[in-house]
Amino acid sequence: MTIDTAETGAQPRQGSPAEVFRVFLKLGLTSFGGPIAHLGYFRDELVQRRKWIDEAGYADIVALCQFLPGPASSQVGFALGLLRGRGLLGGLAAWCGFTLPSAALLCALALGAAALTGPVAEGVLHGLKLVAVAVVAQAVWGMARTLTPDRPRAAIALAAVLVAVFAAGSLGQIGAIALGAVAGLWLCRDGGPAPAGRLSLPVSRRGGAVALALYAALFLAVPALTAATGSQGLALFGAFYRSGALVFGGGHVVLPLLQAEVAGWVTNEAFLEGYGLAQAVPGPLFTFAAWLGAAMGPAPNGIAGAAIALAAIFLPGLLLLYGTLPYWDALRRRLGAQSAMRGANAAVVGILGAALYSPVWTSAVLTPRDFALALAGFLVLTVWKAPPWTVVLGLAAAGAALTAA
Repeated sequence: MTIDTAETGAQPRQGSPAEVFRVFLKLGLTSFGGPIAHLGYFRDELVQRRKWIDEAGYADIVALCQFLPGPASSQVGFALGLLRGRGLLGGLAAWCGFTLPSAALLCALALGAAALTGPVAEGVLHGLKLVAVAVVAQAVWGMARTLTPDRPRAAIALAAVLVAVFAAGSLGQIGAIALGAVAGLWLCRDGGPAPAGRLSLPVSRRGGAVALALYAALFLAVPALTAATGSQGLALFGAFYRSGALVFGGGHVVLPLLQAEVAGWVTNEAFLEGYGLAQAVPGPLFTFAAWLGAAMGPAPNGIAGAAIALAAIFLPGLLLLYGTLPYWDALRRRLGAQSAMRGANAAVVGILGAALYSPVWTSAVLTPRDFALALAGFLVLTVWKAPPWTVVLGLAAAGAALTAA
């Protein structure tokens, strides 16, 4: 795998999957702060220090991963693993190193959650629900400023709120994203120039086509197989696969999609507790799936449920990335593709805004004191720019102290 030297300079030396795993394991253990921070860690470690790729090539990989649905930082890591680690094994090594530390920790915490009893433990768990309020409010605020900067996109976001409210569940959210993309074709054709640069990671067109076909086949076939067999394992895989396939605009968007998919399997309380804990661990936010898979009621759950959920939520984004690489240069310069993506991104702002009210706000903010703590967490994140783990610690401690008082 190489970057086009005509565009980005000298071809980097290839390494091995083992080297890729070691480097990304270090990043998986130390990369706090969410997707944007992760991209900064990758740049410092792999572009500036190790020189696996130059600035132009790195920027183009980031542009591709932000264009596609899926967890952008994990997709960037996967692409860098493809580049350095001699193909698909290198990409998988990067994904494992970056993902497994936080996934294992969240799975272990979910398995031990039943032991958290008593007033102080209940206060800590309630504080984690308030963390979710602050973090999701920050995500809505930041995404609205970036993704709905004009009237047409603000109107698409408002329409998405209405669709998500009046057509509750995963189908309503999928419909809102689809309608947003269609509206974008009509309303968002003046969003700026086509992106510059050129990405040439030579995945074959045949390999890309196989990946895209597998992505579509899983999306369409798993629900049918689940209905035919009644398998809870297939239902679990399908729920997390659909969520991962529809995440436009950042990791926090997975919250409403997952909440709709796992309703009845995981209580709202446990859902928000896990989401709060996911802010405190390094690595990608999508590892929240490991908590849900381990904590849910019906089997498969525990370690098996965590493994199924984790693989299913990441798989569509990685398949799309691998499948798109041979076609990326032509696709991203098409006006229609750019316009549809602007509309879809605006729609996810509305979906996340609806989720901020229910289940996040309605499950966590029960008293004026809760409102004050959640507002404090939001201001610490947005005004003081504190890392999320500091808000996790602060609100968990505040919840424990107020419950014990």
